[in-house]
Amino acid sequence: MAHKTLMRSRTDAKIAGICGGLGNYFDVDSNIFRILFVLMLLCGTVGFWFYIVCWIILPVDNTMLNE
Repeated sequence: MAHKTLMRSRTDAKIAGICGGLGNYFDVDSNIFRILFVLMLLCGTVGFWFYIVCWIILPVDNTMLNE
C-alpha cells in the first residue's frame, strides 16, 4: 500500500487546488470539498481561514506534470 501525501492539485484546481488535493487524498470527488468550503464560508469565516492556511502550508503536487 502506497503512502499518500496531502498536496495541492495542479490538474484539479479552481483557485489554488486545495479541494482537488483533498479529493485525491481521500479518493472522493473534489466538488464535495468545494461545497463544504462554501457552506463553512456561509456559516462564518472558518472555511475561508482554513482554505488560506492550507494554501500557504500545502505543497503543490508536481508528479502529474510532463515537463
